[in-house]
Parts: sequence; C-alpha cells; structure tokens
Amino acid sequence: METAKIEIERVGGGEQGEYRARDAQGAEAGKLTWVLRGGARDAEHTLVPARMRGQGVAAKLVAALIADARSENFTIIPSCSYVAAQFDRHPEWADLRA
Repeated sequence: METAKIEIERVGGGEQGEYRARDAQGAEAGKLTWVLRGGARDAEHTLVPARMRGQGVAAKLVAALIADARSENFTIIPSCSYVAAQFDRHPEWADLRA
C-alpha cells in the first residue's frame, strides 16, 4: 500500500544528514540517516514508526537519497539492511553503490 502524500525534507549535509518524511498532516512519518565516510554517504538507519509501516514511506526515503546521489554525484554505502535490500532489488542503482 502506498501513502497518498508524503513529503521528504533533507536536513544537514557535509558530514551527516537525514531525510525526514512527513505525512499530509505534517506528522513525522520516518527518517533515513547518513554519515559521510570516505567521500560516500553511509546510509546507516531507516526508521519508520509502527503506524506508518507498510505504506511505502521507507521506499520514498531511499528514492530521495538515490535521486540526490544521481544529481549531486555521490555514492552510497548501504549499511542499513533496508537500503541494502533496495539496492539488491534495483540493479540499475549499482553505479551508486560505494
């Protein structure tokens, strides 16, 4: 099931950052955290509250990270098991894997 409306906000930069998801009412719907390691963004954790699970929030967070990697020319270390699983499901992202 996909959520009707999820907004993704990018916070931080430089050495560390987050992608934060908010639902249509502005409530926190999840986040993906990263730190810079050796020039790549290490996606460490993807967290989605129980009430929002199964609605595609985590996939939208990863999609935002992937879109930024393409546009900003960085690679990703998928330390988070969810991000790693998404890389396995999307072989077209192989060039973005550090």
